[in-house]
Amino acid sequence: MFNVEKLFGKSTRGKRLKSDDRIPGNLPFVTAGESNEGVSAFIGNNVTVFSENTTTIDMFGSAKYRNYKYGADDHVAVVHTEKLSRHAAIFITSAIHKSSYTGMFDYGRNFYAKDADQLNIFLPSKNQQPDYEFMENYIAELEAERIAELEAYLTAAGLKDYNLTIEEQQALDNYNDLIFNEFNVVDIFDVKNTGNILSRDIKQNSGSTPYLCASSENNGVSSYISYDKRYLENGGCIFIGGKTFVVSYQENDFYSNDSHNLILSLKDKNGKTKSTQLYLATCVHKSLNHKYSWGDSISNKKIQKDTISLPSKSNHPEFSSMEILISAIQKLVIKDVAQYADQKIATHKKVVKSGAEMI
Repeated sequence: MFNVEKLFGKSTRGKRLKSDDRIPGNLPFVTAGESNEGVSAFIGNNVTVFSENTTTIDMFGSAKYRNYKYGADDHVAVVHTEKLSRHAAIFITSAIHKSSYTGMFDYGRNFYAKDADQLNIFLPSKNQQPDYEFMENYIAELEAERIAELEAYLTAAGLKDYNLTIEEQQALDNYNDLIFNEFNVVDIFDVKNTGNILSRDIKQNSGSTPYLCASSENNGVSSYISYDKRYLENGGCIFIGGKTFVVSYQENDFYSNDSHNLILSLKDKNGKTKSTQLYLATCVHKSLNHKYSWGDSISNKKIQKDTISLPSKSNHPEFSSMEILISAIQKLVIKDVAQYADQKIATHKKVVKSGAEMI
């Protein structure tokens, strides 16, 4: 067991900066919370800039590794791990989090820099000193395993090819030239209510079939269950959380938690691809989101009169354009991820080769 202050010196506390006083800029500003890793804004204020390769602990005791320079508010403690290697600092952050994120701290009792200094953390040791070499190798191996898994996923999902085709590039270039028309929802989709399986009647994580609710998180999936197949809904459709108007594409068969939820099944079988329906789900949300809320929720009866705006040609939905656009956007989004994986794998192979040559 090792004391944080003895290892890294006194922790530093950030400085309060009210939301109204924040000047827009490029410096990440760290506050408390899990959303966006606690980065609440990007600022241009003259504040203390903390070094990359350090660890922050927020007011709740949640520790996070930072591989970039940043500012922080007064509810954030900074542990100065910058002299360590990146992998060792990541290991240390995990050890700190295990010690600090105990449930003891909340809005009534904040975690501060002095609390960080008093932390004792468990670390692998050698000759009664932290074994940083072990930490370095351990995290490097874990990272290599995860990158290999990522590469396997990208390959299996057909996402390794992120180069735009001529057709995809043209679709992006000519997007502003698309003609959009209004279409009645019921002319494009068959609409029906889902079944109604209450959460009290299911066993959480009892199977492999998605159990959907009206949540915007995890594509609406609250659990994976095993249940009576008579209540199973067919996938390959657009799902609307009735009370919250959350719209998602559901590729696989599923169960639903509420009969207020709606299923939109595309009538034109030629356009019933995953890419096209991802585009259509966005169009449904953008066209109707302003109309519905918790107090005025959508229903099968109301949607009968609704219209959505879609790319069209000769007064018909142009599904081919939708599919090409989604394909192009998917490649643009995945490009950085695929290149990151390629770079990391190449680096790992180089290190392994160098090690083998030394043996």
